[in-house]
Parts: sequence; C-alpha cells; structure tokens
Amino acid sequence: MEENGGDSIVAAAPLAKWRNDFSRAFQYYLDRSAPHTAERWLGTLVAASIYVLRVYYVQGFYVISYGLGIYVLNLLIGFLSPKIDPELEALDGASLPTKDSDEFKPFVRRLPEFKFWYSITKAFVVAFGLTFVSMLDVPVFWPILLCYWIFLFVLTTKRQILHMIKYKYVPFDIGKRSYTGKKPSESASGGRVARD
Repeated sequence: MEENGGDSIVAAAPLAKWRNDFSRAFQYYLDRSAPHTAERWLGTLVAASIYVLRVYYVQGFYVISYGLGIYVLNLLIGFLSPKIDPELEALDGASLPTKDSDEFKPFVRRLPEFKFWYSITKAFVVAFGLTFVSMLDVPVFWPILLCYWIFLFVLTTKRQILHMIKYKYVPFDIGKRSYTGKKPSESASGGRVARD
C-alpha cells in the first residue's frame, strides 16, 4: 500500500509544479499589464465583442448573457461606490466633507479599477466558454430578459446617482487641475502692441 501512496505523490508533484509555474507566470504578466489601462480595456472590448458575435451567431445562450449582464451591473455598482459608505459613516460621526472648511478625503472605490477590469474580462471569457455547453442553451423569450435587465439597470444607477448627489462625491478622477498664471495685460506692456 505504501507504494501506491508514494506513486500518487510522485505523480502529483509535476502537476503541482506546473500549476505553480503557470500561476507565477500569469501573475507576472497580470502585474505588468497594470499600468496599461487603455490597452487592457481594449482587450476586454475585444473579448466582449467576440462573446456578442458568438451569441449572435448561435442565436442562443440568452440566460448566460442575462447572468453576465447582472454580474457586470453588480461590478459597476461596486466600482462607482465609495469604500466606506457615507450613510454608515454618518452614524459614527465621521462623514465626507460637505463644506469647503471640512477636511478633504479622497474618493476610494469599493472595487478598484484593476479588479473591476479583471473581473469583467474573466466574466466574458467564462461566459464565452459556457456558450460551448449546449445543455446551458435554455430556450427563453429574450426580449423579456432584456427589458428586465434594462429595468434593473435604470433603478440601480438611479439609486447610485442619487447617493452620489446626496453625499456630494464624484467617483471619477478627472485629473489634476492645472492653474495658469495671469495673462499679461496691456498696461504691463505700456499699452503698445508691436506690429510687423
């Protein structure tokens, strides 16, 4: 019996080594892609387009598409929400600044952009793989699913926008403001303009 146990350990060792090497290589390339935001999202757009073309070509898998849409909507709400909910923070006495004299607190997302991108990309890849399992192609009337998803999208985004307005936060970083100095006035140059 010891020989069987020893053989399975020896057989599992190369598989564990391969899995560990693959995991390290995958994480290495994932870390290298972090600063390339536009390229990452372009790749996700390509993956989403391939998925949409596959669903259109097969004319099915609408339940998988609906589930994917609900998941993406959930990720979007997490991306637009602050890490610490101002409603709960108000009960503790600390809250987001509402006046100019209040202390500035930067907006910290509940779901960071990189994790948001990674989760959406992974969701499209998994959904694409599921379109090859014919058992998951449940016949449904897809316009009902689409209308229900649009209804959920409108309700959840409306609630999120009202939350943003109530607590005065903007989940988007527009960038650092650039201040320009005063423009030279005519009085500084003596009121004369040089002409050629």
